[in-house]
Amino acid sequence: MNYALLAPEILLTFLALAIILLGILISDKSKNVLGYLSAAGLAASLVYIVGTRGEGSFFYNALVIDPLSQIFKLIFIVVSLLAVIASIMYFKDNRNQDEYYALLLLATVGMMVVASANDLIALFVGFELASMSTYVLAGFEKKNPASLEAALKYFIIGSLSSALMLFGMSLVYGITGSTNIPVIIEYFRTNPSIAITSLDIVAMLFLLAGFGFKMALVPFHMWAPDTYEGSPTVVSALLAAGSKKMGFVAAFRVLILALVAIRVDIQMAFAVLAVITMTYGNVVAISQRSIKRMLAYSSIAQAGYIALAFVVMTQMSVSGGILLALGHALMKGGAFLAVAVVAYMVLSDNKNAKNTDDLEHFAGLGKRAPITAFSLFVLLLALAGIPPSAGFIGKFVLFYSVTIEAVRQASGWLLLVVIIAILNSALSIYYYARVIRYMYVLPPVGEKIKEPAPYVAAILLAVIGTIGIGLYPEPFINWAMDAARVLGVS
Repeated sequence: MNYALLAPEILLTFLALAIILLGILISDKSKNVLGYLSAAGLAASLVYIVGTRGEGSFFYNALVIDPLSQIFKLIFIVVSLLAVIASIMYFKDNRNQDEYYALLLLATVGMMVVASANDLIALFVGFELASMSTYVLAGFEKKNPASLEAALKYFIIGSLSSALMLFGMSLVYGITGSTNIPVIIEYFRTNPSIAITSLDIVAMLFLLAGFGFKMALVPFHMWAPDTYEGSPTVVSALLAAGSKKMGFVAAFRVLILALVAIRVDIQMAFAVLAVITMTYGNVVAISQRSIKRMLAYSSIAQAGYIALAFVVMTQMSVSGGILLALGHALMKGGAFLAVAVVAYMVLSDNKNAKNTDDLEHFAGLGKRAPITAFSLFVLLLALAGIPPSAGFIGKFVLFYSVTIEAVRQASGWLLLVVIIAILNSALSIYYYARVIRYMYVLPPVGEKIKEPAPYVAAILLAVIGTIGIGLYPEPFINWAMDAARVLGVS
């Protein structure tokens, strides 16, 4: 076993422990250095992930390193790096920075464990490590009632989803006698009649519900808008762009691989969930004046698009879902950080201001903060699927794959699903364009202000990644295809 393949997880774990110790030893005024230390650790992990293509399994095949795990680790590390860079400014005066950065790094490690999990127990442990850390991060602004409310709602709903998922896992263990995913696969392949029993269907439903909460699919979405709105904005970026992807990589591992014998039931369930999710998210987003809530409902709609990968379960559809997940992480993370810049500007004008993410504060942003406004302009168009962007590439590959399968099967309902997805994508342009109108058409609501460098750096990195994937998608498409091939789909 080449444990060097686990270097990113080992590095970030020890770095989190070191930050806790350093927080005790250094003064509160010197704790800003912990943000730079965390960013350096994440950057080193990112370089390692990009530069390493090895494969292996560890701890009795409980964890695996393969293209699927590596591309999702890339997503988690990039989002965490963006959040850390912005947090250097966001929490610069917070005396609990050591706790914040340690929790953020541990949350990242938990997400990475989920990406590599090849066993139901390892999967659950990874989920809980990431969830417990993000519960605290969501309520990190202890004097802000909205932040505490967000953390409480997130904790209650998250605990429920964990319970549902664990019960589903226990049923799968009872049926197969194993928690190892490859063993479960082999059991279903050699005992196909077991897969259509009522007990197995119940297990699938509980797993689907548990993963549905993590992915924020309707009707399991109710925690997302309130949590994203009330959490510190940099934490909202981490939750929307990073932690939601845990649910998708877990669903790819378990629902496609382990429950392959009941694929038809999963297809129909995900078709209904995907259509309802994308439609509900886009329709409700139209009426939102809070940009964080609008981005939250937009994120729900994006989850509906990604869920299309489960509807046909081909190599191209799964790779399209992975590509869209990668693009969404960059686009949504950057958009939330742009909202954080606006909140910073509003509070600079009035320290007692409320509703800092209200649409009215974005009026004339193109003149007040030109770099942030242009970056948000690019990211919103990318979220709508306008080329050249990661959003366009992901949606194109995903929608095209479902269309091809609809033609191959001569399936009218599959074609209808694609049409609904395209119409939803067009509908989203309306509420994105409304924000752009406020930024560039309406007069500014205050004086021009110097944009904080850490925020701008993080946002520009997100923009560069979004446009870079759109202009040069080939290596990312190949990586996503390799990841889909791991799942055995054709």
